[in-house]
Amino acid sequence: MKGVNLMGKWRHGRLAAFGATTLAAAIAAAGFASGTASAAAAKPGTIAASGATSTAARQTAPTVAASYTYTPSTRNLREGMTGADVKALQSRLAALKYYPGPIDGAFGTDTLEAVWAFQEVQRLTVDGVVGTATKYALVHPRAYPTRYTHVPTRVEVNLTVRVLVFIRNHTIALISHVSTGGHYWYPCGSGECYANTPTGSFRALYMIKGWHHAALGYMYNPVYFNYSGYAIHGDSSVPVKPVSHGCVRIPMDIAQWFYRDLHITENGSGTPIYIYK
Repeated sequence: MKGVNLMGKWRHGRLAAFGATTLAAAIAAAGFASGTASAAAAKPGTIAASGATSTAARQTAPTVAASYTYTPSTRNLREGMTGADVKALQSRLAALKYYPGPIDGAFGTDTLEAVWAFQEVQRLTVDGVVGTATKYALVHPRAYPTRYTHVPTRVEVNLTVRVLVFIRNHTIALISHVSTGGHYWYPCGSGECYANTPTGSFRALYMIKGWHHAALGYMYNPVYFNYSGYAIHGDSSVPVKPVSHGCVRIPMDIAQWFYRDLHITENGSGTPIYIYK
């Protein structure tokens, strides 16, 4: 199995405290699990729904229309802050399909990871702080340049930008921060292995629900995309830098429900997963 840390205190603390009711409300508000957009997502200025992006558009990464009514906060927002301006930030991120967790006005880990993903796509400094450049980008966001537009429902993992993008019926439904192979050598078997996430075309083959203790550590709700042990899975640590043994780590709160949107089967017809640089 690839790419995980020990789960530490997170499993017994934050995961247990989140609660199914709160999670369901958050997912419904953000418009992910049901496939319907939130009220905010229907407003002008959100990411275009069509996945049929031309080659030229993919190269230029066009900006989204700027007429959205989101007004940035007068203060710089960061983890630990609370307030109506944080709630507005969360609503804006959800409208753009970055999952900020519950839209409750509290800038926690979920919101931080959504800000990371947004900054990664916008090619900004990934510091989790909503400062001048990030505020401007929230009003004038650049759309993610999807690939493989001939496949209506798919997962794309961009190792360079460090995001996972789930496209459902040609519509971006989720953009998540990830941590992938850290490009280091580690002991395995009688020798050493290189921590690298494989690129190419894969399928969602099978998953193990809950915490799974693999050879290299713990995975949460792993969805395997090949038989060498590589998976997309939740982890207690999904830092900005690539640090895994080769798997694609996603934030824990996304990992709780992400697999439900996938067709997972070992007969080769599972949801396509494309991993590229």
